[in-house]
Amino acid sequence: METIGTWWMWTGFLAIVVVMLAIDLFAGGGKAHRPSFREAATWSAVWLGVSLLFAAALWAYLDAASGREAANAKTLEFVTGYLIEKSLAVDNVFVWLMLFSFFAIPVELQKRVLVYGVLGAIVMRTVMIFAGVWLIAQFHWLLYVFGAFLLATGIKMWWFADEKPDLGNNPLVRWIRGHMNVTDRLDGERFFVMREEGGRVVRYATPLFLVLVLVEFSDLIFAVDSIPAIFAITTDPFIVLTSNVFAILGLRAMYFLLADMAERFSLLKYGLALVLSFIGVKMLLLDVVKIPVAVSLGVVAAIIATAIVLSLRREARERGDGAPLGAARRPPGGGSSPLERPDALTPAAGTPPRTSVDG
Repeated sequence: METIGTWWMWTGFLAIVVVMLAIDLFAGGGKAHRPSFREAATWSAVWLGVSLLFAAALWAYLDAASGREAANAKTLEFVTGYLIEKSLAVDNVFVWLMLFSFFAIPVELQKRVLVYGVLGAIVMRTVMIFAGVWLIAQFHWLLYVFGAFLLATGIKMWWFADEKPDLGNNPLVRWIRGHMNVTDRLDGERFFVMREEGGRVVRYATPLFLVLVLVEFSDLIFAVDSIPAIFAITTDPFIVLTSNVFAILGLRAMYFLLADMAERFSLLKYGLALVLSFIGVKMLLLDVVKIPVAVSLGVVAAIIATAIVLSLRREARERGDGAPLGAARRPPGGGSSPLERPDALTPAAGTPPRTSVDG
């Protein structure tokens, strides 16, 4: 596997990730903290700034070690990969919003699941990236398979952009409910609680555990969709992994930033579908027409920007057609807002006594 990464570059990158994860985990004033929009925006800016500083450091090192042309090329690959992965991560965030809304998880109790979601995404993508790079090095024709897969995924995303999944009948949820005891009540940030039944103690999973399983499963699905996308830009494992991880690190801040704005970007899913389709076509034409990385960066940025602008214009037009400016918005997925369902935290009448344990 050809890469620009040296042992000390990998070590430095790992150190940055560990430090930033530690800051993200312990910042925010405790477990039951509800970040404000301003706080989420500030942290999102911090994550973006760290990513840009890394890109600048990468360029400076390569400029001195390998020359200006190599520095420009590799840094452009990093920035393009970062933008692609960051854009696709938005759809992942919207899925998380839908899951938390459906299971009525209050904002204050979401941090633990989000932390595991980010960590799971990093681990799964790291494994898949190294496996993918090795496979491509051995079987070049896999790039065409990835291209066809991304094109099909883009078309499917466009076709089903307005479809809402039926989480109540989700096969994974039904399997868990059929093989585990599951309570219908939350117990703080715990994934499991112990209940006394018939003189014995029985372990029950909470709705927060169901959300955790679905979040990790969504991480896997989105990794399968997004990892092949960056292979259209570069197969250098250092660039692929660093751009992916830096895009993922800010997911928790992005989640809280978009929590109250998801429906404002109603057309963004169509933009992401076009991005996947464009990258798929680029991979299929790899040995016919070589599209420069700079052009790919411009196309992806233009698609995402256009989707955002059109979404905001559509929202403004719909509000102007009669929706009051202060009208309450329903969360993605059609469920009730967690804050509108305080009963989700209150034991139902007749609920057996339980002894809580940390899950």
